[in-house]
Amino acid sequence: MKIFPAIDLYNGKAVRLYKGDFAQMTVYSENAAQVALQFRSAGAKYMHLVDLEGAKQGSPANADVIKDIRMAFGGFVELGGGIRNMETVEYYLSLGIDRVILGTAAVTNPEFLKAALAQYPGRIAVGVDILDGFVAIKGWTEKTQLKAEDFFRSMQELGVKTVICTDISRDGAMQGTNRELYRRLSQEFSVNIIASGGVSDLEDVMALQQMGLYGAIIGKAYYAGAIDLRHAVEVVR
Repeated sequence: MKIFPAIDLYNGKAVRLYKGDFAQMTVYSENAAQVALQFRSAGAKYMHLVDLEGAKQGSPANADVIKDIRMAFGGFVELGGGIRNMETVEYYLSLGIDRVILGTAAVTNPEFLKAALAQYPGRIAVGVDILDGFVAIKGWTEKTQLKAEDFFRSMQELGVKTVICTDISRDGAMQGTNRELYRRLSQEFSVNIIASGGVSDLEDVMALQQMGLYGAIIGKAYYAGAIDLRHAVEVVR
């Protein structure tokens, strides 16, 4: 299993939200590129990056900082947040981003998703944010009537290889990850699932690895000191 330490960007800073609420934001670092260097020194080979402002407004908002982070980290970087047209996909890939994540666009514009998958095979992932069993979009601000399982099924049928799945109710809450959700999804679908939201300790990491998940994102637990990143990377290796 791959460990993806996460940086959520807002106004160029590394922040975390509590359960997706922009009104409950904690700034952990004014220098996000420095955080990326810390990930690198801990032995991380993969990183998950989110442009929170981009997710909210639907267009890139932290491009210069993202470029700095890409250069500082040096490993594999996946990026999501506000990627809703091919121009933005191409722009981020030109910056050296390894994989871009389509979230809202994957729900609202399936033709764009199909085109991106065809044009950039292996470099497109889908992010699905789940709230009470339903898919949420637009930076978690809008809950749809689309059930999570139905969405996963349609993504698998389209040929999506990697899905980043976030349980919003657990995100940033340090209450443990939703193991039952990931167990069910991993048994039902053949896509690579990256668990996101609520990974709170090493026990969570090991449980997800035992399920055979492709990856796990570590966010708040890293910043709060609840997970030693170097140890987590060694454990899954």
